[in-house]
Amino acid sequence: MFVGLLALWWVLLVIFSLFPQIDYEISAHFFVREVCGLGAHPNQNCGHFPYREDYYLQLLRGFCLWLPYVVAPILLWKLLECYGQYGMTFDAKRARELKIALGSLIVGPILLVNGLLKEHWGRPRPLATLDFGGALDFVRAGSMAGKCVSNCSFVSGEAAAAGWLLCLIILVRPPFRVAVFLPLAAISLLAPAMRLAFGAHYLSDVVLGWLSSLVIFAGLFALADSPQVEKKSEI
Repeated sequence: MFVGLLALWWVLLVIFSLFPQIDYEISAHFFVREVCGLGAHPNQNCGHFPYREDYYLQLLRGFCLWLPYVVAPILLWKLLECYGQYGMTFDAKRARELKIALGSLIVGPILLVNGLLKEHWGRPRPLATLDFGGALDFVRAGSMAGKCVSNCSFVSGEAAAAGWLLCLIILVRPPFRVAVFLPLAAISLLAPAMRLAFGAHYLSDVVLGWLSSLVIFAGLFALADSPQVEKKSEI
């Protein structure tokens, strides 16, 4: 699963890079054009993203933004609770799943996405580009040629955190998994969709950001199931 998801991530990156009009067309669907005022750049398309101004969507965005970081301390508490058990009552499988969940949040959304990609790849957000009322040139997915200085568009940190939330379905006990899956999936997909509608990210940013968490989660599971790790645990 890890190899398949990683390969899919790179295939999608290549597709978005070769066909940048996909990003432009999808973002343009949410953009309302207006007549430019005096002093606008000659190539600038003036207007706004109306969904960005919706009060209730902003409240919903805030909920989706902070939910992963509310869930994480609960997972940490559950992990400590596991290690508070001794002998036959210690659930090693549960403890491993909780460590993978917390580790994937740190490695994926926090370090890889917000710490590395968004700070160093320089891709401007749609609303910062000339196409959508900003002042910077459009940059295709994966390119480091953009002039964004910090907290840039590639990839979406909120989409990555939302993808991580969906991975937590594995922690839900089987009798409740079906009931939890639909609301969890709805939140996981709604968060990146709002970033797209707000003009804060391109389609490639949210898709690759969301998928990156699944790749990291599957990668840590694969590492935990490797023969070397099993031998060390036996020793």
